[in-house]
Amino acid sequence: MTDSPTSVNLNKDEQKSAESDSKSSKGSGLWFKIKSLKIGFMPVGLWLVLAVGYVLLAITNVMPKNDMLISLGVMVVFSYLLEEIGNNIPILKSLGGKVLVVTFLPSFLVFKHWLPDSTVKTVSDFMNNNNFLMFFITLLVVGSIASMNRKTLLKATSRIIVVLLLCDVIGSLVGTGVGMALGLSAYKAYFFIVAPIMAGGVGEGAMPMAMGYAAILSGTTSGDIFGQILPAVMLGSLVAVVCAGAMRKLGEKKPELTGNGKLIDDESDKLESLKTKGGEVSIEKMLMAMVMAIAFYFLAVWLNYVIKTYLHFNLPSPIIVLIVLMAAKMLGYIPKDIAEGGAALNTFVVKGITPPLLFGVGVAQTDWNKLIEVFKSPASMVVILVTVLAIVATAFISAKVLGLYPVDTAIAVSCCSGQGGTGALAILAAGDRMELMPFAQVAVRLGGAMTVTVAIFIMGLVV
Repeated sequence: MTDSPTSVNLNKDEQKSAESDSKSSKGSGLWFKIKSLKIGFMPVGLWLVLAVGYVLLAITNVMPKNDMLISLGVMVVFSYLLEEIGNNIPILKSLGGKVLVVTFLPSFLVFKHWLPDSTVKTVSDFMNNNNFLMFFITLLVVGSIASMNRKTLLKATSRIIVVLLLCDVIGSLVGTGVGMALGLSAYKAYFFIVAPIMAGGVGEGAMPMAMGYAAILSGTTSGDIFGQILPAVMLGSLVAVVCAGAMRKLGEKKPELTGNGKLIDDESDKLESLKTKGGEVSIEKMLMAMVMAIAFYFLAVWLNYVIKTYLHFNLPSPIIVLIVLMAAKMLGYIPKDIAEGGAALNTFVVKGITPPLLFGVGVAQTDWNKLIEVFKSPASMVVILVTVLAIVATAFISAKVLGLYPVDTAIAVSCCSGQGGTGALAILAAGDRMELMPFAQVAVRLGGAMTVTVAIFIMGLVV
């Protein structure tokens, strides 16, 4: 039986209708995908509005000066975009790619003058005049320690100090030995490459080390010496970032080697974490933890002044915050409400502040010229690489012996080979272990102070 002309027309109409619905469905699916795209935590539409606002300010050269909102807005526009780029680069994304791109690409762009001068000035003024890095570190340290189990804190701190001592000794021996094998003198390898890597950064590591060296060596200035040792600090930090990314990847493949932000496995710590993170935390509790962070910083700044004035000794404010807060936590003086607020504060700081801060560090505090200086000497490059690897390997192995999680311990201790606070920020971000900032500060401050003191003492004996 043949179809009538009418039925044929109806079939064609139905087919056209189906094709139309299919196209509409595909179109809406594409639109849904576009709407669901995100730059960081922001829907792409919101990021575009922010980006358009920045472009209008930049091309008309009306970027306001000393405007905190403008500075933060610029940092947000670039940082989350660069983070997305780093997250999608094959191989590199497994080695802390997003941190490398967010921190070091801006430094290169500044070097090549490919960022508008107004943008560089706005970000640099904000980073250099507002102590934003200290704000970040203080909130993160307080949030981490306040929400930590006090027994676990005591166990982990005592053990990580042992790990740190081993890393300082073995890193120095291995780095100096490799330098000598490559034709460098032990003097050059240790004092100008290995020791600066473990000095705890620039301001509180390389700089006092240079001043100490200059006081011993006649005919040289601290500025000359500082210029010689700074490249090792910069490249050492870069290597540590890559190592932290590799450690994170190892932890993903072998979960038994990592505590995912914890150094030690403790049942009481698990119970406290469940209580602290199990439900919603009020804004009021988070604000209480933030106020406590500011209060501790007030106290630290005052104590730093008293110690410098009357004892003629510089104990940096971050280490005072760390010591006082650890003591308060271990003695049980931090209330439960603040502990719960500390966990929320820690999450907020990690997700909301880390990427913009890394971009600011790259623009204002990472000198590309100094970073590439060390590439002129292959022997120095090898010594730097081997020294950092020796530190990471020593931390990893000794952690297993001492009952710590190897991956997390290696990431935290490797911060001793970074650029102080900025290096610790980049290293922990690459390892996705920002919860370890208190222990990273122990590695940076305590490890750096030990290295500087020992290096200056030994130079005084051999020169």
